[in-house]
Amino acid sequence: MLLELSITDFAIIEHLDIEFQSGMTVLTGETGAGKSIIIDAVGLLVGGRGSHDLIRTGAKKSVIQGNFILHDDNPTYEVLDDLGIEHSDGNIIIEREIFANGRNSSRVNGIMVNIAALKRIGETIVDIQGQNEHQELMKPERHIQLLDDFADDDLTTTLKSYQEKYDKFIKLRALNEKKHQNEKQWAQRVDMLKFQIKEIQAADLHENEDTELIAERDQLNNFQKIHDALLSSYEGINGEDSGPLDSIGSAMSSMQEIEDLDSDYKQISDNLSGAFFTLQDVASQISDQLSSLEFDQDRLDQVEQRLSTIYQLKHKYGDSVDQILKYLNKIRKELNDMSGSVSKDQDLDEQLTVIKASLIKDAKKIGAIRRKSAKELEKAVHKQLADLYMDKAVFEVNIKQNQALNRLGADHVEFYIQTNPGEKMLPLVKSASGGELSRIMLALKTMFARAAGVTSIIFDEVDTGVSGRVAQAIGNKIYTISTKSQVLCITHLPQVAAMSDHHYFIEKKINDNRTTTTITELTAQQSVTEISRMLAGTAVTKLTKEHAGELLNLADVEKQKISQS
Repeated sequence: MLLELSITDFAIIEHLDIEFQSGMTVLTGETGAGKSIIIDAVGLLVGGRGSHDLIRTGAKKSVIQGNFILHDDNPTYEVLDDLGIEHSDGNIIIEREIFANGRNSSRVNGIMVNIAALKRIGETIVDIQGQNEHQELMKPERHIQLLDDFADDDLTTTLKSYQEKYDKFIKLRALNEKKHQNEKQWAQRVDMLKFQIKEIQAADLHENEDTELIAERDQLNNFQKIHDALLSSYEGINGEDSGPLDSIGSAMSSMQEIEDLDSDYKQISDNLSGAFFTLQDVASQISDQLSSLEFDQDRLDQVEQRLSTIYQLKHKYGDSVDQILKYLNKIRKELNDMSGSVSKDQDLDEQLTVIKASLIKDAKKIGAIRRKSAKELEKAVHKQLADLYMDKAVFEVNIKQNQALNRLGADHVEFYIQTNPGEKMLPLVKSASGGELSRIMLALKTMFARAAGVTSIIFDEVDTGVSGRVAQAIGNKIYTISTKSQVLCITHLPQVAAMSDHHYFIEKKINDNRTTTTITELTAQQSVTEISRMLAGTAVTKLTKEHAGELLNLADVEKQKISQS
């Protein structure tokens, strides 16, 4: 859940530090006070689009920080692991900066991430529901995803397998289309790839071979120079006449006779001994090198010929043997893709036929799972709508099979509804009012919230267009959701505010001709006054306070019923 939120120089907010708790938290205040700005700030934290227009006038940047605490089984951890972001204590700290020059900066636990990664993480932590979500409900193309979210793991597994095949099918189809567009160029390309692969493979190269051959060639070409240097060095150290080794040996023997008489003599004796044995080892090494040194003209010719072959390949395929081998792997893959990877005797047309048949089979299985899930979703929605005083409404998941396959299968899914008995079943987008959409969306969210695994759900004025007993029902439903996940809710309805566990008041103030937003957590008595204002408008009276107190008492009764159910 969201523990702490810090906002600096964002819109009309100069600086706010807010601590949140579990359960249901409501944010109330006059229109324009900045309630939705706070939700917008949370939205930016979880990957929303940022703009320098959001920076407070006169500031260089906006800074938003959020501290979230997650359960052990939260799906966020899998995303963090995939992105290489460490997490150890269940706390996730997200920071977002928006600069006046248009640059954005995002960090998660101190690690810089791009917006795509931030959005991946945010989707597993926070779910923001507002007027935009009503608009999403009005898009029929989104209905299939809502149904799939409701379905069980069997659909997820089957759909994943289907999509892997579908992606391969699309790739092969593109290759096939490319092949048929110009069969002559295709055949020429295949022939060229085969020739190049054969030529490189015939050379039988191994890694770093060119470097090793050049070193060997240099050794052979410089045979006489190396031989003369070794011989001269050996004779200089251990010549037939008295050489340095003999002289040092004599000096060592002389010093060994007096080394016991003085520690300084001992040190000189030890140094002479070390020099003698070191020089003796060097002489032995030079002797070994001279013994093994052999000039082989045939080997030099072989090396030169091999290097000539490699140079020819370098001219065509790369600047080094390693690059040539990398190019070989690349063209092998290209030829494999062009020739078909199922079998040597099976061309792309045959592969496509086989994969498409398998896709059709999987799509039918997916469709059957969706139809079963649709019936369960209809029952669940009817139950939720009854709680929201839409018990006469009929909700239906309409599934039709498309002629063409797509990445989601072969189904077209659209929600239908009959809001009043005797009316025709119509698409949801054509028949539901704003208040009805609020309740339908809330009914869906009540079912999906638990499965989604998010730690915080935000409702931004989802109660628009309702009042009276429906408002109370919506408050009850939001409170029910808050027993499973932290809920932050912006509302103008006193019935919803009364159901909260925590109540924050958002207020706009003007200081030194600058407008700024403040937030205050209300005490129980202050909450009575605020709910009274929400009931009465501008004039708060003794009667409206009594009414607010009664509403809070009724809310306690409703909350107790929900907790016991």
